Amino acid sequence: MTWDRRTATSATSTDPSLTRAREQNEKVKEKVADCADELAVVNEVLKREAAEGAPSKEATAAIRRSEWVESKVQECAAELETINSVLDNGIDERSHLERRLSSTAAALSESNARAEEARYLALHDALTRLPNMSLFEDRLDLALAQAKRYQRRFAVMFIDLDGFKAVNDTHGHDVGDRVLQNVADRLQSAVRSGDTVSRRSGDEFLFLMMEAKDEATVANLALKIGAAVAVNCEIEGVSVGVAPSIGIALYPEDGLTDDDLLKNADTAMYFAKQEKSGHAFFSRLPA
Repeated sequence: MTWDRRTATSATSTDPSLTRAREQNEKVKEKVADCADELAVVNEVLKREAAEGAPSKEATAAIRRSEWVESKVQECAAELETINSVLDNGIDERSHLERRLSSTAAALSESNARAEEARYLALHDALTRLPNMSLFEDRLDLALAQAKRYQRRFAVMFIDLDGFKAVNDTHGHDVGDRVLQNVADRLQSAVRSGDTVSRRSGDEFLFLMMEAKDEATVANLALKIGAAVAVNCEIEGVSVGVAPSIGIALYPEDGLTDDDLLKNADTAMYFAKQEKSGHAFFSRLPA
């Protein structure tokens, strides 16, 4: 007997396994269509969030929906494999479904990339790409927990850029932004394994120094940071310069909580700025 479409149709109507496969095929079609619809919504949200550069609760919900779609696509792929083992290669529905599933998988890959970018933006400063305050505070909480458990010392540095306002006033905010990016790169180059540098706001930065064995080690790093940041930047043919004032708070002597450490490092920074000393330890401030 010649195997043609009429034969395939007849066989499908009489073979229970083929009938079940066709029924399952229809269900997978519906799932794939639902996945495609969900991804369209997710991608629209993530595109908007990426353009605005300010992740929101809607973006977080969209990320969760993309994760749900990913699990459903995996289910569809597994079910399609079962269908493929039953249906004949010549049946149009299978080829159509494979193309639709492939297209959905591609859209899912794009959605995952956008979700990853949304996660990154939620934890990093948009201008400098340094960890933002949310991520810094998480790292600081972890440092506190580890220090309490293992009796370790660490340091928090509050860094402010002297002369930055003059750069903005003289050369404009575009040049100012370039200076901030340049400073961020220099601070990042000073980060050791486990350390964290963050942009707090404006021209203020924070540095979490893990394993601060003694004041001399901390002071040496502060000097290194000061020397690196103070080198003039060449931006669009213009040489501009800023200098950091660094306030340092040590755990546990200068504070046992994140709020106390940040507040005391800020206080030490203002002292360093007034005295033009480059850096100052909170524990050494005059009473």
